[in-house]
Amino acid sequence: MQPNTETSGRCDWAARRQSWTNCTHICVFVWNGGCCLFLTGTQGCQGALPEDIYHGVPTQLHVCLNDHGIVHETVDMTNTCDIRETIEHHIESTNNKDDGTLVVWMETPSNPLCQVTDIQSICELVDEVRCQNENVNIVTVVDSTWAPPVITRPLLLGADTVLHSGTKYLGGHSDVLLGTLSCSPNETGKSIAERLKSVQTSIGAVASPLECWLTLRGLRTLHVRVERQCQTAMKLARYLDGHEGIVQVHYPGLESHPQHATAKRQMALYGGMLSFEVKNEAMAMAVAGAVRIIKRATSLGGTETLIEHRASIEPPERRTSPPGLLRMSVGLEDVDDLVEDLKVALDIGSQICNSAET
Repeated sequence: MQPNTETSGRCDWAARRQSWTNCTHICVFVWNGGCCLFLTGTQGCQGALPEDIYHGVPTQLHVCLNDHGIVHETVDMTNTCDIRETIEHHIESTNNKDDGTLVVWMETPSNPLCQVTDIQSICELVDEVRCQNENVNIVTVVDSTWAPPVITRPLLLGADTVLHSGTKYLGGHSDVLLGTLSCSPNETGKSIAERLKSVQTSIGAVASPLECWLTLRGLRTLHVRVERQCQTAMKLARYLDGHEGIVQVHYPGLESHPQHATAKRQMALYGGMLSFEVKNEAMAMAVAGAVRIIKRATSLGGTETLIEHRASIEPPERRTSPPGLLRMSVGLEDVDDLVEDLKVALDIGSQICNSAET
């Protein structure tokens, strides 16, 4: 797959990159930087989260941060009108006073349904609201773990802050415990960077030298690994999309994906993550248990191809994944071997389900 050239805002990336050289602020964490981001907000901080999101974020909010007055709501991040309504409701609830920060949290592609958020459109909307309401504090955050810098660069699309789990693609070898937060050199980004530094100084959430070294090692091969993973993911998505036992494939590179046009503008490649649905949970579990080359595990972004029944690990009260959905992180194995592994596993899963039904 060749990198897309028709990307939103791509025409002025070179100029922006030149003007921002040595300006971006980066904080490195040994634990979830998302928590730290909410801790940087003013009293009464609120979060607008996507409906489809890595379950760890709302879990942290429910378990840890709600007791400290940090609340959140979910919104369809693929619908700009819904986001505008959420922002307007926040302004009304705070009476246009500087007494609460709204964190607009984007995760694109989303986990696990691979929904694609139009980063530039949302950031432009937030900038418009800022201009009209000087006392309103709104921060745009993009969790770009599934789309590392080889694929998407949210700061160049207007985001204030970008979050990466360095454990995944940046490290790339499943041996790092590290997260990064990169802040824009704009006024909001600089303010966040100063607060993040204060949080790190006070709490001590700083990655070790070894974790940093391992991540730097991984960054040296990031583009090579990601390009291979994206090429393989596209081939697997097309194979699955044509398989009679598959109900639906979620992958931004497929023309049938509801946000394919946005992905084509925004992403240089379509990513190494995909998910697909079979007819029920029993078949999904059977398929996950039948693969041999593909490993059954939770992580992503490493050299091994992994598969996971996502609904099984989500909190029952906040489960969003369909029961028949399997998530895949594509590694560096030969694509023909992976196709054959899936073919055999799907056949086994279908036979088990048919036997159970009869």
